[in-house]
Amino acid sequence: MALNIAKTRNFGIVAHIDSGKTTVSERILYYTGKKHKIGEVHDGGASTDWMKEEQERGITITAAAVFAQWRGHDINLIDTPGHVDFTAEVERSCRVLDGAVVVFCAVAGVQAQSETVWRQANKYTVPRLVFVNKMDRMGANFDNVVVQVKSRLAGNPVPIQMPVGAGDDFSGIIDLIKMKYMTFEGEKGEDQVENEIPANLKAEAEKRRIGMMDAVASYCGDDEIETAYLDNGTLSNEQIMKGLLKGCMAFKLQPMLCGAALRNKGIQMLLDAVVDILPNPRDAHAIKQYDVDDLLKTKPIPTVCDPKLPLRAMVFKIMNMPTLGDVSFVRVYQGIIKEGDALVAAGTTRTERVSRMVKLVGLSSTKVEEAGAGDICAMVGLKGTQTGDTLVHQSDQKPGVLEGISFAKPVITMAIEPKSNADKEKMAYALARLEREDPTFKKWTDPETSQLIIAGMGELHLEVLSHRIRDEYKVDAVVGKPRVSYRQTITKAIEVRGKHVKQSGGRGQYGDCVVKIRPLTTEEKAAGHEFIFENATRGGSVPKEYIKPIEEGIRNELARGYELPFPVINVHVALIDGSFHDVDSSEHAFVAAGALAMRTAYPQIGVQVLEPWMNVEVETPDQFTGSVMGSLQSKRAMITETVDRGVNKIIRSEVPLAEMFGYTTDLRSLSQGRASYSMEPAEYKPVPNSMIEKLKKAEGTVKAD
Repeated sequence: MALNIAKTRNFGIVAHIDSGKTTVSERILYYTGKKHKIGEVHDGGASTDWMKEEQERGITITAAAVFAQWRGHDINLIDTPGHVDFTAEVERSCRVLDGAVVVFCAVAGVQAQSETVWRQANKYTVPRLVFVNKMDRMGANFDNVVVQVKSRLAGNPVPIQMPVGAGDDFSGIIDLIKMKYMTFEGEKGEDQVENEIPANLKAEAEKRRIGMMDAVASYCGDDEIETAYLDNGTLSNEQIMKGLLKGCMAFKLQPMLCGAALRNKGIQMLLDAVVDILPNPRDAHAIKQYDVDDLLKTKPIPTVCDPKLPLRAMVFKIMNMPTLGDVSFVRVYQGIIKEGDALVAAGTTRTERVSRMVKLVGLSSTKVEEAGAGDICAMVGLKGTQTGDTLVHQSDQKPGVLEGISFAKPVITMAIEPKSNADKEKMAYALARLEREDPTFKKWTDPETSQLIIAGMGELHLEVLSHRIRDEYKVDAVVGKPRVSYRQTITKAIEVRGKHVKQSGGRGQYGDCVVKIRPLTTEEKAAGHEFIFENATRGGSVPKEYIKPIEEGIRNELARGYELPFPVINVHVALIDGSFHDVDSSEHAFVAAGALAMRTAYPQIGVQVLEPWMNVEVETPDQFTGSVMGSLQSKRAMITETVDRGVNKIIRSEVPLAEMFGYTTDLRSLSQGRASYSMEPAEYKPVPNSMIEKLKKAEGTVKAD
């Protein structure tokens, strides 16, 4: 059956950890009829949290894509993790979503990871609704969250609902558009009942409706609606909905709703808002594509949500599922995929045959014959496809590549070794599978120690992955302590020659290059570059076949590091000249010349050691504020802000990652177990000179071993 694009919604649920995202997702599945029983996160029964690690920890680790229907609309819903260690899951989800529901806890409000997911939604221009959850919790305050969305996220929230009561007294929701009081009856709140607004709440509801209409008229960007409001002092319900839709799609406002997912209140109204306000795939922001030969991506080509055009589909997630095996989640932007089609990853020669396509709800799958423009589906059994690949039909003569997904670089490393030779092969297989699934997970062998190193986004990330290696892939392994992923960079520019000449009888070796080396600019770093190589030679002084070997030699030397075994990043190298020998020149000789140029430059380009710093937010009862701040300052923290949140104090700071190992235990002992913290990567900063010698000794000890 062909997809009805106008009645399709691709949206995700994003939030700070423990705001109730997965609980909201479970209620959506229940009310849309996809489940006959509500699964709870706290007892490991949530459909979207099917992994053993998720069920044991009670958190979402991997983004789960599920399919449902509401009011005749097809809904592709992605439930994303809230923990910063798994932020790549939010990144890839935001990339393929047409809208998002940002969930906030009515008590905690805007938290650290809330800011991260809001920035990710901004980055990929994702329209969003705001859902204030946990209105049934003691201390819940809807209006406080409205203020925080404005002040901390620079958002423009427009409440379209008014909660009736809070905490134990939360009884229902007033719909400010229909001006009705909604209650939720039945065992699971399945009966949404429309009532007249109680007399004692009528005046407040009218006041809030006027505020809503004023905001819609001011920010929706529709002159007709603005004029109607100025002329009449009011708007019809149709005009309000049209204004909310236009303002939401233009990122000028965010409609704000409320509820209590655990108590089954407000979810049906949220679903109504999703289909009425969030855009369909055709109206959503357009994604660009580029010709495969346009390597610098200077000539964007529009992508049109039309099933009749050539196929453009993005693989945004790959995972191994116990019931299906290898599953690739795909967003179709243009064209159509049918079972049996031969596909190619654009820009490569990797051909894949579509053997089976499914829609998922947790571990349950429903077979589908095709997926058209605007749809999200899962394909089973693709072997060589990577995250971020653009899939096109094998017969496509002019394939285009969709703009990709950018992922953060790992900040923490850990050694891992199989306990026996029998486990070596299983370990290699497990690591290769995990690296394919998770773009923020990396592995390599340390050239100095021959140890196998894995790298990720945090202690929890590596802990979960090491548990998966043990439990899913049955590998007995010994893991080392987590270590900080240091980097090095350069501070000066230089022109230098690398000339590799060897003569030892017979054919010799001759490679010669002249390069200009400089630090990357702020703009180049902001674009996600860590190394840029530019061929600026003229007149064929270096033959074309030797350009890549020079770059390879320089890359090898940068990866090896200078004095300390940490990669050197944020470097621009321009090849400006060189020479060659008709007989003695070879690719190997020019690899050596490139490496020699870099080694020659190192002592003169001001190499600086960098360490990752984290944005840390601690929430603590007021009486422990002094102890917590003192503890942070002893860890080289820079305190940036302290604010009140009810009876608690929020302390925001920047702290070197090296100082944060084991901080959970420290914080518990400082606060009698009542404080909590969250952190996310901020930036790399220079390591103080006083610590450089310690690092050299530590690395020297490792080498000696």
